[in-house]
Amino acid sequence: MLAVIKTGGKQYKVKLKDKIKIEKLNVPEGKEILFDQVLMVGDDKSVKLGNPLVVGAKVKAKVLKQGRKAKVTGVKFKNKIRYRKYFGHRQHFTQVEITSV
Repeated sequence: MLAVIKTGGKQYKVKLKDKIKIEKLNVPEGKEILFDQVLMVGDDKSVKLGNPLVVGAKVKAKVLKQGRKAKVTGVKFKNKIRYRKYFGHRQHFTQVEITSV
């Protein structure tokens, strides 16, 4: 079974036992979470599309880990005026495993 869920302003295509990294959620490790914004549910025989959400569809997941991604660096530079700014950013994430669709 396949589903498309929406969380953190992004959409993810998930199926049973998938491990995905999503935007940070304030849920402790080991707890279950429920995604109720399901945009599509389907399998080999049928597909249900929402308008915009599928009524009554839910996806359960277990939080595996809270962490931060690798550092992304950047530079602001202006020519001829000796202006250089270096910056870095590490995005927080939550890793979840899909337990039921």
